[in-house]
Amino acid sequence: MIQAVMIGITGVFLALFLKQTKPEYAVCVSAGTGILLLFPVAERLSLVIENIRLIQSAISIQSAYIQVLLKIIGITYISEFAADICRDAGCAAVAGQIGVFAKLSILAVSMPIVSALLQTIQSFLGG
Repeated sequence: MIQAVMIGITGVFLALFLKQTKPEYAVCVSAGTGILLLFPVAERLSLVIENIRLIQSAISIQSAYIQVLLKIIGITYISEFAADICRDAGCAAVAGQIGVFAKLSILAVSMPIVSALLQTIQSFLGG
């Protein structure tokens, strides 16, 4: 965590310094800092995935559900990362569209689970 904080703070200070003289480089520094922060996140994500797999084996959840969950996590993280970079660059409209696309993507990815849930409910109701 300390490593991620140090990378983040250093990147922010560098971006703020560059914003006064070369604003176009400040966006690049911000994006680069975000990319550097992907490495510690990837380490943490591997731990999360490992624990999800342990839970899956303990309570026998179908692997398709776990894959959907991981896709949703990935879509959320990547879209937030991209939208934040767009906001930093002053393109709030593009950031908003990335958010809308991410929400629609999550909906599309989760439709098999929603469909299975509806079928389960229908079977309980006797239909």
